[in-house]
Amino acid sequence: MAARNIFDLSGKVAAVIGGASGIGEAVTIGAAQQGATVVCLDIRLDAAEKVAQQAATGGCQCQAGTMDIRDPAAVERGFDAIRETHGSLDIVICTPSINVRKKILDYQDDELARVLDLNMKGNFNVLRAAGRIMTTQRRGSIVLFSSIRSLVVEPGQSVYAATKAGILQMARGAASEFGPYGVRVNCVGPGVIETPLTAPIKANRDWFNAYAAKSVFNRWGQPDEMVGPTLFLASDAASYVTGTIIYADGGWLATDGRFTPPGM
Repeated sequence: MAARNIFDLSGKVAAVIGGASGIGEAVTIGAAQQGATVVCLDIRLDAAEKVAQQAATGGCQCQAGTMDIRDPAAVERGFDAIRETHGSLDIVICTPSINVRKKILDYQDDELARVLDLNMKGNFNVLRAAGRIMTTQRRGSIVLFSSIRSLVVEPGQSVYAATKAGILQMARGAASEFGPYGVRVNCVGPGVIETPLTAPIKANRDWFNAYAAKSVFNRWGQPDEMVGPTLFLASDAASYVTGTIIYADGGWLATDGRFTPPGM
């Protein structure tokens, strides 16, 4: 493929889970603009339909559907339906996660179950169902969403961080298993991004500013800034990239403090 076309997704069928808002919405629109036939999946069909309508402009192909990744049978049915309708399932991008911010000693069993069910089991369900189809057709790219929390943590983030590290390790394991069948599996690791998930932080000005200061750009990231890293991993531009993570964090992990020593 010519270098100028390696990011082109024309002819690809992509499922974007969590596509009704935040990063998923931005990725849905971006994938459609790059030529993919996109299915925007979310637990909220009405919201997914609005995004699909927005994405399906200028000749772009985008449809909407429902999917709850906590339900393994529903995930398999959803992916099977996409393959039957469009003939293949070339790209799966999974963005949803939840976070209950509590210290370990305050965590309740039902809260632990909620976070693990969506973040860990949900991503496993997606990996397994997509992997079954893609290893059979002997091609495909799966992109999961980890986080900077796969490496660094703060009080109240232990469970969420553990799931984000777990998602990365699942992706690596899947990459090693699916690779012989021509299937790639990778992760994107966002820093702090302005999405519905981070709205409570944004509402607290001191907290918002403290997180902004962790970026070398002194600001939060925007959902559309996750489109490039995600679609790179999904596209043929990343044909030899698997089992890894791209941290898109504004330099958060690159700097261990924002103090500039005297004379520098």
